[in-house]
Amino acid sequence: MFNSFRLNTCFAAAAFGALAIGATAFSAPAAAAPLPLFPFFLPQIEAAPPPVQAVPRDEKDRTAELPARLRRQVVSYATREAPGTVIIDTPNTYLYLVLGNGQAMRYGIGIGRDGFTWSGTQTITRKAEWPAWTPPPQMIARQPYLPRHMAGGPGNPLGARAMYLGGTIYRIHGTNAPETIGTRVSSGCLRLTNQDVSDLYSRVSVGTKVIVLPMTDRRADLGRTIR
Repeated sequence: MFNSFRLNTCFAAAAFGALAIGATAFSAPAAAAPLPLFPFFLPQIEAAPPPVQAVPRDEKDRTAELPARLRRQVVSYATREAPGTVIIDTPNTYLYLVLGNGQAMRYGIGIGRDGFTWSGTQTITRKAEWPAWTPPPQMIARQPYLPRHMAGGPGNPLGARAMYLGGTIYRIHGTNAPETIGTRVSSGCLRLTNQDVSDLYSRVSVGTKVIVLPMTDRRADLGRTIR
């Protein structure tokens, strides 16, 4: 009996020692919070924070400083295009959303700098709120200092919303630099203030037709303010 008791005691001690070694192997560093009892059975899932929806107030104040002609407004606009069509007036740095009955919503935009403007007809193929930014290889080649990827948020150059155009690298998007509206500064994308791009985003859908007029199209501005 003594030998049996001693054998059982040794076995219990060995089992306890094995558990202690296992606990040590799976324990977190002293400075970290304690892990669950069986961490190796639980999937490690990191929940992403919900996207921020509001435009920061300081940006609203900066947007209010835009010249009157670049502020969002309903204007008269003669076109044969169907309501819902987006027309980019490249020379005048305007984006028109055709409303019908000779009217359009006009937004001030920033366009491509010299050598980076383009023209043609595309469709909106994707929409994103607070989009992440992955500069295309062509842009990285020109500006190797750019980040390879940037998460969405108020500090992201794409701003609050983005609408992707066909299979191109171009987008209609917001900006965290509203002072660039009305200028020629981008690599071909079309930018609006975050407030304006959020408004446009709510009015268009995937499949919307987008017409980008060439820089050589020097027609007079057809938009007369209605309200």
